[in-house]
Amino acid sequence: MSVLFAACTGGPTTSLETGEWQGKLLREDGNHIVFNFEVRQKNDSLSWVIKNGEEKIEVTDILLNGDSILVHMPVFESSFKLIKHGTNKLIGTWTKAGSAGFIDMPFEAVSGTKERFSTKQKAGNNISGKWSVKFFRADGSPRPAIAEFVQKDNDLSGTFITPTGDYRYLKGVVDGDSLKLSTFDGSHAYFFKAYINSDNSIGKGFYYSGATSTEPWEAVKNDTASLPDVAAMYLKEGEEKLDFSFPDLDGKRVAITDERFKNKVVIVQIMGSWCPNCMDETAFLSTFYKKNKDRGVEIVALAYEYYEDFNLAANSVKKFQKRFDVQYPMLVTGVTVSDTLRTEKTLPQLTKIKSFPSTIFIGKNGKVARIHAGFEGPGTGKRHEALKKEFEETVEGLLKQ
Repeated sequence: MSVLFAACTGGPTTSLETGEWQGKLLREDGNHIVFNFEVRQKNDSLSWVIKNGEEKIEVTDILLNGDSILVHMPVFESSFKLIKHGTNKLIGTWTKAGSAGFIDMPFEAVSGTKERFSTKQKAGNNISGKWSVKFFRADGSPRPAIAEFVQKDNDLSGTFITPTGDYRYLKGVVDGDSLKLSTFDGSHAYFFKAYINSDNSIGKGFYYSGATSTEPWEAVKNDTASLPDVAAMYLKEGEEKLDFSFPDLDGKRVAITDERFKNKVVIVQIMGSWCPNCMDETAFLSTFYKKNKDRGVEIVALAYEYYEDFNLAANSVKKFQKRFDVQYPMLVTGVTVSDTLRTEKTLPQLTKIKSFPSTIFIGKNGKVARIHAGFEGPGTGKRHEALKKEFEETVEGLLKQ
């Protein structure tokens, strides 16, 4: 179970009905992104708990002023501006920062609804297992993925895994011959639907992301499905070491050549505070660092944000630092994630950065030993456990050198 926390502010005791709510982010095409949350109240303190299957996201930065409510998500640059209609209905807007500016989506929510999607029929098939998936871009070209589903009667959960990461915790239903899955975590806002042709075939699928993005998809059952390494990153020919220096969140310059990194195994985390998979990796790395920092292990994060402005970028990364009690340095590169020259400007020793997060392992001799693109988070189950094991084995091997 994953739980996210933020600072808490209060509200009047008659603010909202407590208990289960259903929220909808409204798309113009009618394919709304549905999620569930619980409203909790203790004394004058109000909180939401957003639910995506096993994931529980606690949101406590909630401001009430008469019938107006402002809800700040705890990690990402994302918030709701809402108006109460009585105590059992909310209408307003969800705003999220993006590389091209802020994005707004209409939002509404009603209390007393525990279900995510209603069902009318028993499930015609059971689609539990591993699937080979093709999403289709706007130009018709396919992009590969793997789906892993767990179905019990009408209840469905799972995730999609791509070469650069996963779509985290998805929750939904199988209704007759159709499936519906969705998630909302403050950054991801996804809705998937499709027709189930058989236990081994899914077709006529559509993937809806945010306000406007849509991709068709299809899948076939495949227990041995794998993904191409299209996000791989390498050292350029003739290079052995990285060379960088960036300010930390307090503005102090930190370089890979600093004394604290010498003769140690160093893990360089390429990340951004806008990135949900980076959030999952940061949670893992923070815990790993606390357990291993006295064994000659160092970690340093390089953040590529939406903003070139240092203060804006640092404030975004500080949410990660605070939420996960990150004790290793987190550096602001000053180069945005959308900059096509981001690699050349920050890590010119490498081929292009294609995946956020990416992880670079450096041996005690200062040379790059391994580069891993992407991060399969806890929503992927066994794949996440395998990734953690491989990560730990890599570090142990470098410590012995």
